[in-house]
Amino acid sequence: MKKMWKRKRAACLALVLVMLLGLGLSGCGKKEDKHVIRLGTKDFTENVIIGRVYASALEDAGYEVEVIENIAGSIIHTSLVNDEIDLYPEYTGTGLLSILKMDVMTDAQKVYDTVKDEYKKQFDLVWLDYSAANDGQGLVIRTETAERLGITTISDVQKNASALRFASQGEFDEREDGMKGLEKLYGPFEWKSSKVYSNGLKYSLLLNDEADVAPAYTTEGQLVQPEFTLLVDDKQLWPPYNLAPVVRQNVLDEYPEIEDLLNKVSALLTTENVTALNAKVDVEKQEADEVAEEFYGTIKDQIFAE
Repeated sequence: MKKMWKRKRAACLALVLVMLLGLGLSGCGKKEDKHVIRLGTKDFTENVIIGRVYASALEDAGYEVEVIENIAGSIIHTSLVNDEIDLYPEYTGTGLLSILKMDVMTDAQKVYDTVKDEYKKQFDLVWLDYSAANDGQGLVIRTETAERLGITTISDVQKNASALRFASQGEFDEREDGMKGLEKLYGPFEWKSSKVYSNGLKYSLLLNDEADVAPAYTTEGQLVQPEFTLLVDDKQLWPPYNLAPVVRQNVLDEYPEIEDLLNKVSALLTTENVTALNAKVDVEKQEADEVAEEFYGTIKDQIFAE
């Protein structure tokens, strides 16, 4: 049965029946003495899907969950700090660079340990276990171009830049973790041409042979298509962006058992399966709630195995 999202507390049918029977009970529900767990998501496909998977696990464990979707990435951390939501899926690299404003690190465990310690000290927030799923920054190239020129890494792109057309998204050219950082680490990129396009156009530009290389994120659904190849960041410019739930400490104090539950979900998330989930929505145009529910059904038994 399809789950109902963005639920609010509602009168229970059981209460109506009890009242009709004259039993005089004052409430109903499995968690009548506990507040709703407010689970937030950012405003893009992947975060919505993963948030709904976490929500399904919580609901099947007996919790009432309110899913608050499509919160702007610029304010979702503040929403958590201000007690407007209780948890949301975050990325370790985002925590390190955007929230903590710390220097780039490329070791996944070190990044996680750093954000976990600092979030607890500064915000009284807890990072649960991080997943293998890594939605980091990258560059994508037309597969035909890559095969013709023998390109597999960003170093290869730098050496062949004069034969390549770059489709930028504007701000990428000015960011320290964008083109500026690439040129500091890899050397200058003397593109055949470099033009600024809307991010939403990049895959159609590549597909239509109007560009060769573009910035990308490593779990974008279009990357499952054979026409596109994700380049290897062989000198490791970019930090890892591993997915993990960030939770308010007071929520864990009230529901300590949800830590183990959500960690079991995270342990089953990989870059490959998250990319495939994104593809079902962004490429195949399926509904995010249906994709999340279908995926959850494939992992539910592993989560609740004795």
